[in-house]
Amino acid sequence: MKNLSLIPVLIVGALLVYAAQDFPEWGSPNSPASQSPVSSHFIANTGVDTEVPNMVTAVLADYRGFDTMFETVVVFIAGMAVLAILKKSGKKNPRKREFEVDAEPDLIVTNTVRLLVPVIQIFSFYVLAHGHVSPGGGFQGGVVMGASFILIALSWDLDTALARFPLDRCTVVAGLGIILYAGIGLLSMFLGGEFLDYAELANILPVSREMARYHAMLGVEIGVGLTVTAIMFSLYANLSTEGRLKGGL
Repeated sequence: MKNLSLIPVLIVGALLVYAAQDFPEWGSPNSPASQSPVSSHFIANTGVDTEVPNMVTAVLADYRGFDTMFETVVVFIAGMAVLAILKKSGKKNPRKREFEVDAEPDLIVTNTVRLLVPVIQIFSFYVLAHGHVSPGGGFQGGVVMGASFILIALSWDLDTALARFPLDRCTVVAGLGIILYAGIGLLSMFLGGEFLDYAELANILPVSREMARYHAMLGVEIGVGLTVTAIMFSLYANLSTEGRLKGGL
């Protein structure tokens, strides 16, 4: 059966490699993306419109702020759906898996991770906070932070990781991330602007309208980071235990 499944994999792989020959050269000014008037508009006007040096962050959090907010909502809903399914199935079919073993955490691994986790989490904050001026942002920072808790679960056990970030707290944090994102948008409306019109926050912040956009985007990125961190770790905790939250990988 494994040999038969290899056949469609090779066929699809060959088709993908063949299709890749039609891609434009990396950085080519004649590529369709470079010729698009939309790309030209963003390149010429992003700095003026948003006062944010990182064009990618400006597009995600400003030009298409609605889309990014609902992407975060989709992450939350998908995570909650998976957790509900696994929790229900775990109660119906409780069983001990054959590959589960009881072993003491390795001393070298745990002490190495003890040193690495603070560095990983500080880097997560850096990626989140510097998403305006360099590659990064809420999604990337949230993934790095979620990975730090998963690393704790892999090095010690799931109970140790859950003691640091309980599952009920994960749900609250995930919801707070969406509330923070949407709250900034609603606050902009209450101040006389449109939803997610960040410049209106200058009415309550001691900064110019241009810098208000900058700081509001940071708040939006923090909201995204909270949701991604919580959902990522929650999914690992449930998928690795089939919803039982005991044992794990």
